[in-house]
Amino acid sequence: MKGLQGKTAVITGASSGIGQAIAIRLGAEGCNVVINYRSDEEGAAKTAETAQQQAQSAGYEIKTLMVQADISQEDDILKLFQKSNDAFGTVHFFINNAGIQIEAASHELETDAFDKVINVNLRGAYLCSREAIQQFLKQQQPGVIINVSSVHEIIPRPQYISYSMSKGGMGNLTKTLALEYARQGIRVNAIAPGATATPINSDWVDNPEKEAEVNSHIPLGRPGTPEEMAAATAFLVSDEATYITGQTLYIDGGLTLYADFREPWSA
Repeated sequence: MKGLQGKTAVITGASSGIGQAIAIRLGAEGCNVVINYRSDEEGAAKTAETAQQQAQSAGYEIKTLMVQADISQEDDILKLFQKSNDAFGTVHFFINNAGIQIEAASHELETDAFDKVINVNLRGAYLCSREAIQQFLKQQQPGVIINVSSVHEIIPRPQYISYSMSKGGMGNLTKTLALEYARQGIRVNAIAPGATATPINSDWVDNPEKEAEVNSHIPLGRPGTPEEMAAATAFLVSDEATYITGQTLYIDGGLTLYADFREPWSA
């Protein structure tokens, strides 16, 4: 991808899943990567090692930095940016990937559980975006923010109301920031994965019967991979996407095409 070599990217929640794949892909494209993690230091170390290996295979020398920070805590977010600045001076790309989900019937969901999801998925994404934009403006060099949303930005998800609300809010966060800072050359986009084979979805990924049920709702008939999400992210931060801002790219195998309407059961 054009315009990635020598740049610095910060990726939250990069110790596993989609965040890990994004960090590795950007490393393979010649980016220095800051790998944020909350508790999985071993996973973060694996991300750093693999990113270095992929970069070397592609002929690049990159630097990696692991930063422990809880994205639901403002002080930790400030620490993440301070350590990134101390190590690299300039941040070019910020990827809001950290996210959690809690299952419960909406009328039974505890307030603390609701707040926990919103604080990571939406409040944390906003605070990180705020700090990234301040960084871009201070260094007088436009940057790119990518928000990792979900098909549940537009598809309701019963028993996961806090998750659905957080992703719906992330869609509007993406559009609002993109519009507000377009004149400063700052681009803000989102990717919205559909069913993806990651640890957060181990309940069905590791169960053939449940996976078959999931696949039956996907027109392409299979889940996505973290690497497919990472490829789209690499494109959106690159110089090949410089005229794209304020958009959510659905990477879902056709899930948002309403697969249940493949047969004309309703006029």
